[in-house]
This record gives sequence, C-alpha cells and structure tokens, in this order.
Amino acid sequence: MLFSSLTFILLFLPFTAVFYFVIPKSWRNAFLLVMSMIFYAWGEPSFLAVMLLEIITVWAGAIGIGMAAERGSERLANILTALTVSALVIILAIFKYLDFIIENAIRLTGAELSLPGIVLPLGISFYTFQALSYAIDVRRGNVKAERNIYTVALYIALFPQLVAGPIIKYHEIAAELRERESSVSDIADGVRRFIIGLGKKTLIANPLGEIADLGFGEDPAALGALPAWICAFAFTLQLFFDFSGYSDMAIGLGRVFGFHFPENFRYPFISKTISEFWRRWHISLSTWFRDYLYIPLGGSRRGLRRTILNLGFVFIVTGIWHGPAWTFAAWGALNGLLVITERILGLNREKKRPALLNAVLHVYCILAFTLCFVVFNSSSLEHAGAYFLAMAGLAPEPPLHSLLYFTDIVPSAVMCLAALLSTPLFSGLIRPQSDGISRARTALQDIFLLAVLILSISSIMSADYNPFIYFRF
Repeated sequence: MLFSSLTFILLFLPFTAVFYFVIPKSWRNAFLLVMSMIFYAWGEPSFLAVMLLEIITVWAGAIGIGMAAERGSERLANILTALTVSALVIILAIFKYLDFIIENAIRLTGAELSLPGIVLPLGISFYTFQALSYAIDVRRGNVKAERNIYTVALYIALFPQLVAGPIIKYHEIAAELRERESSVSDIADGVRRFIIGLGKKTLIANPLGEIADLGFGEDPAALGALPAWICAFAFTLQLFFDFSGYSDMAIGLGRVFGFHFPENFRYPFISKTISEFWRRWHISLSTWFRDYLYIPLGGSRRGLRRTILNLGFVFIVTGIWHGPAWTFAAWGALNGLLVITERILGLNREKKRPALLNAVLHVYCILAFTLCFVVFNSSSLEHAGAYFLAMAGLAPEPPLHSLLYFTDIVPSAVMCLAALLSTPLFSGLIRPQSDGISRARTALQDIFLLAVLILSISSIMSADYNPFIYFRF
C-alpha cells in the first residue's frame, strides 16, 4: 500500500488514527501491530510469512545472545550472534539475490539451470537491516534483549517505516515502544510533515519521473547531449523528492503516533564533496553501514591502505544492497572511488575553504552524483555506457520535437521548482510549529499545506503515473 494512494490517505490512515486515540493506551501497541500487518499484507499477503520468520528469528536469537552474555559465556554469545545474523542474511540473500547468482552462474559455466523466479518481498532490505542492528546491539550490550515478542514485532513491522525506512535502530525508539505520548502539537506537526512529503512525491517527483523516463526509457542513441543531461538531472531530482518525500511522510506518521524517527535527508544537493553527500543522503543507511560494517572492519584506524580497502568494500556492498544487478555494484564502486579519492586529497574534511573553491567543488559534486545515478538508473552497464555517449554528444541528434518538449513551460517550471526546493531556502516548512513561530505565520503555512494536500489528492486521482522508486529495493 502506497502512502500516496487514496486507499491509504482516505481509508487506512483515518481509520487507524481514530481508533488508535479512542482505545485505551494499554491496547495501542497491539492495535498498531495488527494494522501494520494489514498494511504489509494488503499488497503482498504471501510474503507476510517471510517478515514473521525474521521477527521470530531475531527475537529468539536476541534472547539467547542476551542470556549467554549475562552468564559471561562470551563464546556462546558470539556463536548465537553469528547464527542469528547468518539466518537473517540467508533469508535476504535467497529472496533478493538467488536468481541473480544462478543467472550469472549460467553465464559463466553454461550449465543448464532454471531460475526459481523468486519475487522480491516488499521492504525486505529495510526490515532485515533493522533486525540485524537489533541482534548486533544486543550482543554489544547497547540494548537489552526484549522478552516480549510483540514489542520486537512492532519495532520491525511498524507501518510508517516498514517498507522504505528510515532504517531505525532499536535503541532510538526502545523507550517509545513501551510508553509514549502524542500531544496535539505532535499530531499537528506530524500531519504537516506528512503533507510536505506527500506534496514532494505527487507534485514534484512524479512529474520529474515522466521527464526522466523520456531519456532512460528509450534507446540512448536517439538522444542528443542536452536532452540526455536534462533527463539525468530530472532522475536525480526525482529520486531525491521521491525518497525524501517518503521519509517525510514516515517521520510525520511516526510523530502522530508518538514516535520520533531520525532524519533521513539533510539537503544533499548543497554538498561540496561526495563524502559530504553521503552524510546528507539516506542517512539511516549510510550510518548503518558505518556502525555495523565499516567500523567493525577497522574503519580508518589501521592506516590508509586498510581504510581504502574498507571504504571500497563498504560502498560496493551498499550498491549491491540496492538490488541484484551489476549496475548497482558499479554505482557503489564509483561512489567508493570518489570518496577514496577525496580522502587521499584531504577533501573529505569539513573545513573553511575559499568561496571560489567551494563553488568549484559544489559543481563537481552535483555532476559526480548525477553521473553516478545514470549508472544507478540504467537497465545494464551497456545501457549506461550508451547513455554516457549521448551525454557527451557522441550519439545521433534526436528529432527536433524531443528537445522542444524540454523547453515547454511545464517541464521547465517543474525542474526549476525542484532545484529550489532541494535547498534549505524553504526549511521553515519542515520546522516544527512550536519553535517560536508566530500564529499568523503558522496560519499562513497551514493554508499553504492545505492547498498542497488538495492538489496532491487531485494529482493522485487524475494521474496514472505514481511509482515509488525505493519499493524496488
């Protein structure tokens, strides 16, 4: 079920919110868990069993790890941690990568094997990473193992962040899983944040997606340089508004029900380096890899050579996490190469620089992550190579009408608006209204957000194009 669907906005969410605040507080966790299961099963009931299997696995595994650690049996705790982590990773690998592995084995060996044709369960990468972080944190002693399986299930299955994050660590909401309050101010701020995210998705990301599809959905040989660049920028902006919009909606919904989820984006388009970009883009994923893979591998504590190896490995895994395709692995490797180069040159450190150098670095960063996202969005490495040729002007020029489309007022206005909204110029729209903002300004913002809500619902009702990119991952 999409947040940007009429079923969710007009049926599921109102029903859930009304009953949540009507029933006794002692029933609210159970009610949220039931509604979260319904939310997940709405689109893929057959895969509910996969999520339940992971919940049972991490719940039982964490209890065993905690008991072994309390008794001082470090070896047993390590074995149980390895078994729990391995079980979760194997489940993810089977459903997400088995077809890819067999397909490449066939290409390499020529063996006559048939593909299982496994369908990817919705959100499995996100809820598996939450389960992994919980088990590892119990082993590290950062949190105590939760005996109540329903609490663990709610942590994994909580519907606002279930299918596309943010990836939340257990300790970040452990106290709120047990007891929380939703004040009128919290609910109002949550609703505002949800509307902002909905507007990002429906009014900006969807139109940008239609522009991007003109380039990436066709043979790159039919594109000229300018349309190819425009479509590449359109996809980069689409991906940002699509995913950050979903994160805004998730954070807002969490706030309505008393949860405080971490921010997932902090204006990545103002970055001066790819290193900074990854501190601002999909923050919950980058911090997950930092805390549970990069630092355990040694981080930057074992010399430059080991740091380079660690960074390269982590970024390739980050790419593969997004999907079973060589384009994702290449995208991760390219990001890793850029981050490693910046570290060697000393550009990764946040420090004062001359204004001209900052401007040059800003342009470099935008071009770099846009080119990387061309690989990310391509159907194959060959397609990415052909698209780069088109961007370089080495493909045949397209018919005139292809270029005329991009100079039309609507696509041009959407691109310009997206570029402006990707900066902190309008950060006041996201700031909680309780932060000393005047009543008059609050009223004006609420009128504006009401208009956004009406336009968003109208857009959903009238448009057939309403994909969500990160549902693929």
